[in-house]
Amino acid sequence: MSFQAYLDAVETKTGLTPRQLITLANERGFGPETKATPILAWLAEDYGLGRGHGMAIVHVITKGPRISSKHVGSGGTHADASDTLWLDGAATDPSRA
Repeated sequence: MSFQAYLDAVETKTGLTPRQLITLANERGFGPETKATPILAWLAEDYGLGRGHGMAIVHVITKGPRISSKHVGSGGTHADASDTLWLDGAATDPSRA
């Protein structure tokens, strides 16, 4: 599953875009300096997210939308189309037009 697919699955499960979850996390005081454990606990408790999907959200909360270009265009299972994740919802992703 690509990194973007994880974020899209989180949106399907929670009804919230990654950007909306980042806003909610910031309102709780979570940001770049926050360790994964409290964010994962919040996501599990409030949204029922498991570790894998939670870690995708932890990444965008703590590191932003850029990911390693390691899998970009690799064609593998974890391949992403871009090294920048789309955070505003699958329905508005211009790469899917």
